[in-house]
Amino acid sequence: MQFDTQAFLTTLTSTSLIQGAAMTIALTIVSFVFGLAIGLGVALVRDHRWRWVRVLAWTYVWVFRAIPTLVQLLFVWNALPMLVPALKGTPLQTNPFVAAVFALALNEGAYAAEIVRGGLLSLDDGQKQAARALGLSPFATFRRVIAPQLLRVITPPMSNDFITLLKITSLAYVVSTRELLQNTQIIVSNTFKFPEAYAAVAIWYLVLVSIFMVIQSQIEKRFVWTSRKTATAGQPRFRTGVMR
Repeated sequence: MQFDTQAFLTTLTSTSLIQGAAMTIALTIVSFVFGLAIGLGVALVRDHRWRWVRVLAWTYVWVFRAIPTLVQLLFVWNALPMLVPALKGTPLQTNPFVAAVFALALNEGAYAAEIVRGGLLSLDDGQKQAARALGLSPFATFRRVIAPQLLRVITPPMSNDFITLLKITSLAYVVSTRELLQNTQIIVSNTFKFPEAYAAVAIWYLVLVSIFMVIQSQIEKRFVWTSRKTATAGQPRFRTGVMR
C-alpha cells in the first residue's frame, strides 16, 4: 500500500483539523489556568497548621496523580452525574468541553501542586521571616517577596507540564470533545486513509508543541533578563527572581 500524498495534504489542511487544533489549544489553556489555580491553593495549604487540611491536600494530590487521566475523564462524563443527581442536565453532563476541562483541570491541579510546592521548598525561609520582621502582612510577603522568586523557579517545569497537558488533551475524545484526535478519527472513518490521517495529526501536534516550546523559551529569557535588570538597579529591598 502506497502513501497517498494528496490525501495527506488534504487532511493536513482540512477545516476539520484546523477546528480541532483550535479546540485543543482552548482546552489546554483553560484546563491549565484552572489547574494552576487549584495547584497553587493546594500547595499553600500543604503546610497548614491544621492536620486535617494537610491530609485533605495530600489525599487530593495522591488520588489525581494515581488514577489514569483516561479513567478520570470517563468518570466525570459517565459516572459523576449518576452519583450526584444534581449534576444531571448540567453542562458537566451535556457539554463535552466543560466535562473535559473539569477532569483535566483537577488532574493538572495535582501535578501543579507538587511543582509549586517544590518551588516553595527551594526558597530560603529566612526571607519570609525577614519580611515579617519588617511588618509585611502574610499576603504582602507572598506577593512582594515569595511570588516573584517562585515564578522564576517554577516557570520551566510548569511550561513542560503545559506541553504535556496539550498532548493529554487527545484523550478528551472519549467524552466526545471535538479536538484534534477526535476529528482525525472522524476523517479516518470516512476515508479509511489511516497512514495519511495519522501522519497529518502528528504534524499538527509537532507544530503546536514547537510553537509553545518557542514561547516557553522566550518567557524564560525575558524573566531572567527582567530579574537581573531589577537586581542591578537596586530598586527593591528583596531580590525579585533569580536565586544565586
